[in-house]
Amino acid sequence: MTHTTDRTTAVITGASSGIGLDIARAFLADGANVVLGGRDADRLAKAAAGLGRPERTAWFAGSIAEPETGEALVRTAIDRFGGIDVLVNNAGTFASRPFTEVTEEELDGYLTGNLKGTYLTTQAVVRALRAQGRGGSIVNIGTVLVDHALAGVPASAPVVSKAGVHALTTSLATELAADGIRVNLVAPGMIRTPLHAGYDVDSLGSVALLDRVGEVSEISEAVLYLAGAEFVTGHALRVDGGYVTGRR
Repeated sequence: MTHTTDRTTAVITGASSGIGLDIARAFLADGANVVLGGRDADRLAKAAAGLGRPERTAWFAGSIAEPETGEALVRTAIDRFGGIDVLVNNAGTFASRPFTEVTEEELDGYLTGNLKGTYLTTQAVVRALRAQGRGGSIVNIGTVLVDHALAGVPASAPVVSKAGVHALTTSLATELAADGIRVNLVAPGMIRTPLHAGYDVDSLGSVALLDRVGEVSEISEAVLYLAGAEFVTGHALRVDGGYVTGRR
């Protein structure tokens, strides 16, 4: 992993709960500094305090749909820890709704939050990485539903926005390779997260070859691997229990 200081510094969006918070926990356990991003200052503050590493944890609250938020996350990393090494674009929303029932407002929300927010935050981080001149690593979070949809989970709006993130990963891996900046993606399958609160997510486990849903820690492990894999770029790593590969 590329270092700007004696420790790796990772910026993680959508880090107040679920996958993002566990990714932050994994980076801290690996000895890194973390900067948490999210929209709700109270939730972020509680999440940061709960991680129990105040000397290696910072946060900034704001909407990633605004370019100022990405710029503020970068400033936080530089001011607090002296630089930035890794960006994890985890922030995003997902819900199931039949195609013809999706409103224009809902579609705009997914395109703005999932795709535009990732794009703008990455722009801010890439400018900083280039200024540092030491390369870096970007890990995006997509979804296996881009590759293989599930009839029981109609989700065209969030999936099409995440498909943009998949395409962005490929494009940026190519464009930024000369700068030593690697860009990869983790594509989760069905994962037990707060997004599924109130829903029997385990009922979807049978769609995977391994006959279960995944845990947030399994996504964190994949993110940590890609963040430090110095000969891997442009790769989409499926963490889906074999959902895309085959059928039981």
